[in-house]
Amino acid sequence: MNLADLPQTSLAAAFAAQRSAFAREPMPDAAARRANLDRLALLLKNNQQAICEAICADFGHRSHTETRLIEIFPSLEAIRYARARVAGWMKPSRRHTGLWFLPGRSEVRYQPLGVVGVIVPWNYPLYLAIGPLVGALAAGNRVLIKMSEFGPNFGALFARLIGEAFAPDLVSVVLGGADVAAEFSSLPFDHLLFTGSTPVGRIVMAAAAKNLTPVTLELGGKSPAIVAPGFDIKTAAQRIGFGKTMNSGQTCIAPDYVLLPRGQEEAFVAAMRSFAQKLYGDAASPDYASVAHERHYTRLQALLDEARSKGARIEALLPDGAISGRKMAPVVLLDGTPDMRVMQEEIFGPILPVIPYDALDDAIAYVNERDRPLALYVFDDQRGRVESLLDRTASGGVTVNDCILHIAQDDMPFGGVGPSGMGRYHGPEGFKTFSQQRAVFRQAALNGSAILHPPFGKPLAEKLIKLMLR
Repeated sequence: MNLADLPQTSLAAAFAAQRSAFAREPMPDAAARRANLDRLALLLKNNQQAICEAICADFGHRSHTETRLIEIFPSLEAIRYARARVAGWMKPSRRHTGLWFLPGRSEVRYQPLGVVGVIVPWNYPLYLAIGPLVGALAAGNRVLIKMSEFGPNFGALFARLIGEAFAPDLVSVVLGGADVAAEFSSLPFDHLLFTGSTPVGRIVMAAAAKNLTPVTLELGGKSPAIVAPGFDIKTAAQRIGFGKTMNSGQTCIAPDYVLLPRGQEEAFVAAMRSFAQKLYGDAASPDYASVAHERHYTRLQALLDEARSKGARIEALLPDGAISGRKMAPVVLLDGTPDMRVMQEEIFGPILPVIPYDALDDAIAYVNERDRPLALYVFDDQRGRVESLLDRTASGGVTVNDCILHIAQDDMPFGGVGPSGMGRYHGPEGFKTFSQQRAVFRQAALNGSAILHPPFGKPLAEKLIKLMLR
């Protein structure tokens, strides 16, 4: 079902159809949920070329191989992981019953919430639609998905493919601009998941609050990479460089800036440049992605221009080559100052500020003085120091001695903290996010609860109360 540029009544009708369908089938069994996940996997496997072409067209250019590796592969892995475990996730969880309430029994039952809304950004339009959809379907829900207007080719394709694979009262895709997004986030969903910027996340949360709709916000912020004293600079540069140049830096958990021991800046830049040229040759490489749309490209250029005007040194990592369109060569930015926008805003592109520190404590303090990030990257061979750093900082997730990879571990929750987001999904935490975790106490036929009923003051009851309050 393609709900492109819908008037409010049609969008409301699509929501109402899913709500009615959920009322008719409030607890789909494990077989039905697995079948839905199977249809989703088949959709991806049978349409890989079309998906790659649509995303490439929206970006201006993105390698089909990169799309297969960073979007299609992790989407299929998430489906496989959930499919194999959904029956176990659905089983009621036995819980401890307090001594005074025996022989009663306690359990938690996992029931579908109902209708889940998902708002998808433009940077990973497939993976960031499929991830929440997998969790919501595994939990037995109906799902409405709002695609970004900045990815019109993929949005139209995804709407058609979902419409061919699923009944509209199970999964539907919504297309349209900011007006549709505003109406979408105002619907009385049973849960709403938004992935995008912090400013827009505040707007979405405010709209959801009018309906008391619970939200999961996957935002972003400035995710730091800390290179500890003694760690090999070449290794750090290669792993940070790969995380930063993948998708041309347009990744919510891309390393936003690097903290490294003072005096190693030039060695780091040289190693980054050597590695980037080994990967791509120049910025015109067909393996290097374009900036996805003109407004974002203009914003990134403005960040560089302002930083340069205030004294920053910009070190290009790749020659431009026969560059065209919205391709932007990755750069390292040195001598940044706090008044520069590039040091304040999430960059979300191929610009990497490097900030020297004198002692590791200074690097930790720098991170802790700022908003809690979505991701933290620690490069250190000393295990005790790594553990200390993890204890002394906060972030949504961490990868040690590499970048990005924690998001691909399907058995771990993914999400932010504070301004970088709230709530978790992926794996069992995703199933629980999209489930009503219903507490059930089963009273035994023979029990002693009547001893404590009024009228109070009975000798046996008084003795029992004294024992309870010991």
